Amino acid sequence: MMTDPIQWLLESDEPWTRYRTLVDLLDRPEDDPEVQAARAEMLAHPQVQALVAEAATWPGYALKRHNDAGHPIYKFSTLSDFGVRANDPGMAAGIEAVLAHQSPEGAFQSLMNIPKRFGGTGEDKWSWMLCDAPTLLHALLAMDLGDDEHVQRAVDHLVGLVEDNGWRCVVAPELGKFRGPGRKADPCPIVNVYALKALSQVPELNDSPATRTGAEMLLWHWEHQGERKIYMFGIGTDFRKLKYPFVWYDILHVVDVLSRFPFVHADTRFQGMVETITAQADEACPERSRRDGRYTASSMYRAWKDWSFADKKNPSPWLTFLVLRVRRRTGLAFYPANPR
Repeated sequence: MMTDPIQWLLESDEPWTRYRTLVDLLDRPEDDPEVQAARAEMLAHPQVQALVAEAATWPGYALKRHNDAGHPIYKFSTLSDFGVRANDPGMAAGIEAVLAHQSPEGAFQSLMNIPKRFGGTGEDKWSWMLCDAPTLLHALLAMDLGDDEHVQRAVDHLVGLVEDNGWRCVVAPELGKFRGPGRKADPCPIVNVYALKALSQVPELNDSPATRTGAEMLLWHWEHQGERKIYMFGIGTDFRKLKYPFVWYDILHVVDVLSRFPFVHADTRFQGMVETITAQADEACPERSRRDGRYTASSMYRAWKDWSFADKKNPSPWLTFLVLRVRRRTGLAFYPANPR
């Protein structure tokens, strides 16, 4: 018997899933009593409290690789995904620490350590790269700090770095000639994901030359996936696995970001990516119909092993919510009408 995926989400023991389901899928206002109750429960939840505490330790430790899912930068981004705001209890310390380190160019800095073998000094230093700064910017924007002058300056800086083929591997001037392993004129796929995610929080830029260029870069990469890797980013089996948090270059991360821009919804390349995701519904539980519309992680980050979205054996309410939100943004039903 088919079950309603929305009802399943509303019955979840994850208050962040219930909160975002009410707001993003059912269009309930923030002052709705049920929304307020779910949000209050989310903020009081031990797992969310732990994320807030880790974000408050910013910078935590020096970032050595940008897919380090345990780094505090991804605690910030995950909290922003859940809907935590800058004025929520416990957030002030971390937010202030981020705002305190803005480069002269405008990008927010992270404490990083580039080994000597990669052209760095091997010492901890405050700096920025386009594969970390937009993640901080997105979190600040999503946490309702868009009117802050520091944040506005970071937005202007990010927009100013887009090239005719998207955002490339760009780093702070003090890092010299250091850059990623690809061709100098190539766009960097993960940088385009991060940049678009940040700019999706700025309404006046949602249909701008910068966002259209970045979106086209990602769609072009999907279209030409069999030709060559750009930098280290291929589109193969690992790319297609469902994974959260949104740390690196994988299909759910890319599609979630692209779905924020209505101008891509009718693009057949984007639709192909969405179909690749929805085809994975209930694969881990073949006894259920695909029309149940539940999704299970097919890959996970060890640093998040205690969360449902890192459980590869059972459907995850949060992952399911993320897929249904993509479908809703693009005008699709919450589950496919003709399951295979």
